[in-house]
Amino acid sequence: MLLRTVVFLGALVQAAPPPTVTLPSQPLRFGAFSARFDPAGTFSLDGQGWPKLGGTWKAAGVEIELLTTGGPPNCAAAGRYRVEATAGGGVTFAVVTDDCRPRRMILDRSAWRPATETVPVPTRRIAVTAMAKPPAKPSAPPAGSWPSFRGAQAAGVADGVRLPDTWNPKTGEHVRWRTPIPGLAHSSPIVWGDRVFVTSAVSADAKATFRPGLYGDGDASKDRSPQRWKLYALDTKTGAIAWEREIYKGLPKVKRHTKSSQANSTPVTDGRRIVNIFGSIGLLVAHDMNGKELWRKDIGIVDSGWFFDASHQWGHSSSPIIYENNVIVQVDQQKQSYIAAYDLATGREVWKTMREDEIPTWATPAIAKAPKGDEIVTNGTKVRGYDAKTGKLLWTLGPNSEVTVGTPVVDGGLVFITGGYPPVRTIYAVRIGSRGDLTMPKDVKSSDSIQWSNNEGTYI
Repeated sequence: MLLRTVVFLGALVQAAPPPTVTLPSQPLRFGAFSARFDPAGTFSLDGQGWPKLGGTWKAAGVEIELLTTGGPPNCAAAGRYRVEATAGGGVTFAVVTDDCRPRRMILDRSAWRPATETVPVPTRRIAVTAMAKPPAKPSAPPAGSWPSFRGAQAAGVADGVRLPDTWNPKTGEHVRWRTPIPGLAHSSPIVWGDRVFVTSAVSADAKATFRPGLYGDGDASKDRSPQRWKLYALDTKTGAIAWEREIYKGLPKVKRHTKSSQANSTPVTDGRRIVNIFGSIGLLVAHDMNGKELWRKDIGIVDSGWFFDASHQWGHSSSPIIYENNVIVQVDQQKQSYIAAYDLATGREVWKTMREDEIPTWATPAIAKAPKGDEIVTNGTKVRGYDAKTGKLLWTLGPNSEVTVGTPVVDGGLVFITGGYPPVRTIYAVRIGSRGDLTMPKDVKSSDSIQWSNNEGTYI
């Protein structure tokens, strides 16, 4: 009799319907996106530069079904999401099934807060303290050099140079010199000794420009005119142009984003050679410090853009880095992505590792030094570590954003990676020297290989 009673009660429990989710009726916000779910069953979803989505929703237990009206292609069918309420009137979404990619990119693994909620920003204070020990010997002498994108070790740190805290180009405050450089470029300058090196792409259209700002349009620039890709060397003390070299003249083979240029990648130098990559014309080029061309390598046109629609060409931007006697390039594009090493002296390909499951990305790789062997760490839809000498894949980690830009940063035996583009906003702190598939189960934040992780990443 007891057994029957237990079975009967269990049947009653199983038959009980799950609680029906209730969505907040007030406006919600997630990063640059806003949403509203009306209790009457309509919803709107909006993001600056994104197609506005609207339609109807209905709850079924812990899930909701969204039906979009008048949206982009593949968005006519319903999408289902699992919903969880969070403290303070927030809500999270996790996709169950949804073929509407824009809707899924915004909602999947997103955490929404009331639009009226303000997040306090802590006051940033910078204190100068005495150093406990002498700084490590710089990897790129002479002092003050900035040899690559984000400086030595991609750390973005310039210790001991005593830069001013403020400057004003309009008034000239703390501005030693300024030199006009023709054309458009998003590449950063690099510095070695008494020289500053910078690239530019000069359009034949004198009115060519780019459109900065916070918007998400995937459109390409209308500038299709011939370009001149140039490398400049400037005197660090006076800003005078010491020399300039035209690397290529002609039509770009790939369009650029409205926010972008045809010279996005930053040069790299080891003090003997300056190496540039120009993806839209498929060239890797090396010069000596006096501007003499040493070699050029045709690496093929790099077509990076929106993975969802290949006609949206945005342009390549990952910058080359130097490891020992090789220059390393990360080429993530619509098809046949790869990472490769080329001999600094000759341009000869040393090794090449395919990343065929990787979609276009715009991040620059970083070097992580380790007792087991130095690694090249790359950002992407999967984070990956490679043997720096051979290109052998050592480890992978996911999930990560579909549009990655940030360069990995190495410090204290860890490599830090952030995707940050909604909906995946994970930051990982990976222990250098890890091996294999480091992906953790859902809701697990650390492991033997991952020191910590969270979902508070930044896009750039």
